[in-house]
Amino acid sequence: MFSHVTIGSSDPNKAAEFYDGVLGALGIVQFFKIDGVVSYGEATGAKTFIVRPFDGGAHVPGNGGHIAYMAADRAQVDAFHAKALELGGSSEGEPGLRPHYHPNYYGAYVRDPEGNKIQAVCHRKA
Repeated sequence: MFSHVTIGSSDPNKAAEFYDGVLGALGIVQFFKIDGVVSYGEATGAKTFIVRPFDGGAHVPGNGGHIAYMAADRAQVDAFHAKALELGGSSEGEPGLRPHYHPNYYGAYVRDPEGNKIQAVCHRKA
């Protein structure tokens, strides 16, 4: 459905310390890091870029939006959330079922150390 998403950061190299661990818990690895741009994913598949704002202004996290990453199972969602907290992120929603979306929706929400909101979600039965 999408090619890539971009997350703003005041220091992408420092942010990579957080995203290496958190996305790594979901099996998503760093694709490349050059000149203050860090990318996760695959060359021809979906990617996440961590970058300084292109306009040169200060990074400001969005309000009302977030990026949700697919997890293979509920254990990955739990690991994602735990790793985020370990690496200086904050919880925006503990791992658990959210049956108001659908009966098997299992997710967790976090904010990275700069305030960007991300999520891991598994749509499979336990």
